Amino acid sequence: MVGPLAALAGSVCSVLAYRATRASFRGGDGQVDKAELARRVQKTCYLRGHFVLRSGQETDFYFDKYQFEADPLLLRAVAELAAPLVPPGTEILAGLELGGVPISTALSLLTGLPQVLVRKQAKTYGTAKLSEGPDVAGRHLLVVEDVITTGGQVVSSTHELRARGAEVATVLCVIDRRDPSATGPGKLEAAGSRCGLYSISTISSVPKDLTWWRARPQTVTGCDRYW
Repeated sequence: MVGPLAALAGSVCSVLAYRATRASFRGGDGQVDKAELARRVQKTCYLRGHFVLRSGQETDFYFDKYQFEADPLLLRAVAELAAPLVPPGTEILAGLELGGVPISTALSLLTGLPQVLVRKQAKTYGTAKLSEGPDVAGRHLLVVEDVITTGGQVVSSTHELRARGAEVATVLCVIDRRDPSATGPGKLEAAGSRCGLYSISTISSVPKDLTWWRARPQTVTGCDRYW
């Protein structure tokens, strides 16, 4: 009996710990505390060491976005902040491979909206689909991404979805990492399409403090920028 009792006690402790951790994200009104969530995301994702970026540049710190996406507590809290930004009339969430998929999945569970999982390129076998899930033709999609640095993949995926008949007017990301001081149009603006971009937070460089976390208002009446 010791074995089953010990297992039961362990399960109870795990549930209690989960509830305590989940409660730590919330204020007295039960809503997600953005400052506390920012601290937890920073602690989880901000890494120190030697890293080589995709551009070939070397850095002594790195923001590992997949760490918060792999944590069910952080992922749910982020999704709760993102849910009010889903525009009215959205019929399908479109999670972009790879990082947008866990975000769109969490949003789908919270909002009840169906989702499609969008590949970077259509597969060349079987159904040869670009997006897995319901048919997107004639449907209003919200493109979901985790982090936008240049916007290149968002532009490519949006054009591909539109070519398949989808109506795409809005993109939602967790973190907008585009450099606001950069001169000239970025990839989103240079694409020339009219599409609103909502983000939960903005960051021009990997943070060493919490000043990067600037959540958008819970009620959005218009897109903060267009491309």
